[in-house]
Amino acid sequence: MNGFSVSATSPSNIAIVKYWGKHGNQLPNNPSISFTLSRCHTETLILCKQNANKNYTMRFLFEGKESPKFQEKIEKYLIDNQQYFGFLKGLDLEIESGNSFPHSSGIASSAASMSALVLCLLKIEKVVNNDVTPVDMRKASFLSRLASGSAARSVFPVMSLWGATPSVPDSSDDYAVPLEDVVHPVFKTYHDSILIVSNKEKSVSSRVGHSLMNGHPLAESRYATARKNTERLLEVLKNGDIDEFIEIAESEALQLHEMMATSNPPYKLMEPNTLKIIDLVREFRHNSKVPACFTLDAGPNVHLLYPDAFDAQVKQFIKENLLQYCHDNQCIDDIVQNKTNL
Repeated sequence: MNGFSVSATSPSNIAIVKYWGKHGNQLPNNPSISFTLSRCHTETLILCKQNANKNYTMRFLFEGKESPKFQEKIEKYLIDNQQYFGFLKGLDLEIESGNSFPHSSGIASSAASMSALVLCLLKIEKVVNNDVTPVDMRKASFLSRLASGSAARSVFPVMSLWGATPSVPDSSDDYAVPLEDVVHPVFKTYHDSILIVSNKEKSVSSRVGHSLMNGHPLAESRYATARKNTERLLEVLKNGDIDEFIEIAESEALQLHEMMATSNPPYKLMEPNTLKIIDLVREFRHNSKVPACFTLDAGPNVHLLYPDAFDAQVKQFIKENLLQYCHDNQCIDDIVQNKTNL
C-alpha cells in the first residue's frame, strides 16, 4: 500500500426538537430530531502516505490555509478516542477541508465538518484493511457524536433521531438513526431559508451553553418536554400534519432560548432583528395561509422552513420583507437532503 486519498462530503443539519444539555462523553440529556440539509456542507479530502514511524502525523488545512485551532481540535479528538483509530499508525495525513457556505455566515459548521472527517477516517480504515464493504453509517454516527454531538445526525439523509426514545426500538444515546422511511413525502420537500441576522461569533459557545444546563432550575422540565415533543413529532412526520409540525418547531426554538435566558449566568443570543423576523413570519403565515415556520439554532439566525409547493411565495416574502433585517441582506437557501453522503 502506497499513497492514497479519500474524500467525503457531509451536510449540516437543523434540529426541530432541540438537544440542549449533555452528560458523560457527548451523551444527550434528551432526544432530538433534525432535518438533514444538502447545500450547506463540508467537503474533506485526506491525502495519506506511509511513514517509517509507529505513530501517525497530521497536517490540517481549511480552505487552503493552516488552521491551528481546528487542527488542535482534531488531534485531541483522535487522542481521546485512539482505541477506534489504531489503523492510522504509520500514516502521514494531510487533511484539506472547506465549506460550501461562507465561514462568516453564522452557520454552525461542526456537525458537517466533524462528520465529514469521520467518514474519511472510516474510508481510510477500509483501505488499510483491504475491506471493500460500505462504511457502516451507524458506526459513522457513533464516532461523529464523539467529535461533536449534533454531528451524529448529519450522516443520514432527510431526517434523523438521536437519543433513546421508547417508540423507536433501535434508537440510542450513542448514535442517531435514520427516519427517512417513516417521513411523510411532504417533509422530504422542505426548504430551509437561513436568514443571517449576524455573522459574528457567538458570545457564548454551545459547549458552555450545554454546561449551563447542569443545575438549571428548569432543566428536568425541559428534558421532559423535549421527550414528549419527540414522540409528538415522530407521529407528525408519519401523518404529514403540517400545522402541528409548525407548533412543535416554533415552541422548541423558543424554549431553547428561554433556557439560555434563565441560566446562571443568564445570556441571550437572539438579537432585535431575530425577533422582528419571527413576528413577520407569524404575520405572513396568518395572512397568507402559507405554512412557513421558523426555528432557531443556538444563535441569532432564523431558519425559515416550508414545503417546496410554496417556494415562490416564500421567496418573494423574504425578498420584500425579511432581507432588510439580515446582515448584508444575506439569506442562504437550502433544502432537505434526499441522498446519502456516500
